[in-house]
Amino acid sequence: MVSIDAPPPTPVVLMLPGQGSQYPGMGHGLYGTEAVFTRVVDEVLELLGAEGRRVRDDWLAERPLVDLDDVTRAQPLIFALDIAYGALLFSWGVRPAALVGHSAGEYAAAVLAGIMKLPDAVAALDARVRALAAAPRGGMASVAASPAMLTPWLTSQVVVGAVNAPLQTMIAGPEPQLTAVTDALTAGSVTWMRAKATTGFHSPSVEAACASTRPAYERIDFKAPRTVVVSGYTARPLAEPQLSDPDFWAMQPARTVLFHAALTHLLDGAGPVGGGPFLLVEAGPGEGLSLIARRHQAVTRNGSAVVPLSPVRAGAQLDAGQLAVVAGKLRDRGHRLGRRAPAPVEPAGPGGPEGATAPSARQREDQRWTARAGAA
Repeated sequence: MVSIDAPPPTPVVLMLPGQGSQYPGMGHGLYGTEAVFTRVVDEVLELLGAEGRRVRDDWLAERPLVDLDDVTRAQPLIFALDIAYGALLFSWGVRPAALVGHSAGEYAAAVLAGIMKLPDAVAALDARVRALAAAPRGGMASVAASPAMLTPWLTSQVVVGAVNAPLQTMIAGPEPQLTAVTDALTAGSVTWMRAKATTGFHSPSVEAACASTRPAYERIDFKAPRTVVVSGYTARPLAEPQLSDPDFWAMQPARTVLFHAALTHLLDGAGPVGGGPFLLVEAGPGEGLSLIARRHQAVTRNGSAVVPLSPVRAGAQLDAGQLAVVAGKLRDRGHRLGRRAPAPVEPAGPGGPEGATAPSARQREDQRWTARAGAA
């Protein structure tokens, strides 16, 4: 009898979302039921100290004291959840071929790939959030147009913040200038929609705030990635000189995100991971990047598939159901998944991580996920 070898598993690419992906109730159904997810979220927020406890309280509250769209809530929560979703996949035995992040998602990707140690990244994140909280109030808007089409409306302050698809551009800037531009777009019959942000990310309005955080990045010992990270700022795999440049990391919230170009680099086979087919898994809240990726010509051309780890709406059953969908797609594409931790764990609770019981040996081992994050 001739044995036929099974085809190799379809390579996985993790897509990590950024600002705007947050929504009330995101991840609630996994916190306290999925062990690795819970421990990683607690680990990230514990590193933020008292502010981390306030962030978690607002995340879990029905009526948060600080709105989740505020930079002091959205940024640390997206970072924590992106990493927790990624770590959950790692705990199943998934080893991605590459990671690509959108805005703050690239920062989470750097931790998952081993470029930065988690405590160092959180310390710099704390400096970033504090600086951005003092920046001028502003926002972002998604416009159904190319950057070239928007040229007549853009100004020195309201600029292209991100290019997500050929006809999907984010503009960003301070108020009231951003509203003046969106009003002009409406008058010109151009379709647009506000993003969930109260800061003008990726515009000149946050440049001074970002520059002030450079010392926090100078203290980081950057390492070569264990997994390819395609940067949304260069549309190329992260490498020197950007990899260890404090300015590159400090200024990311002020620079244009080139997510479509980064995705094209991955899917067209120009990078080091081949041209697919891939299983693109969105590891973070919502389905924003999945919607973008599904419309990319190369996804249908090379037989790739796209699936989000998180549903677009909150709900424990939705969260659990979406995990099952992702696990099924991974198995269908040749991945042999390890046993998920079935036993619920007790979250840190209103008193914060300091009130949690001492971790067991199993928990301490799970908390070493950063050391294994990018291992092939």
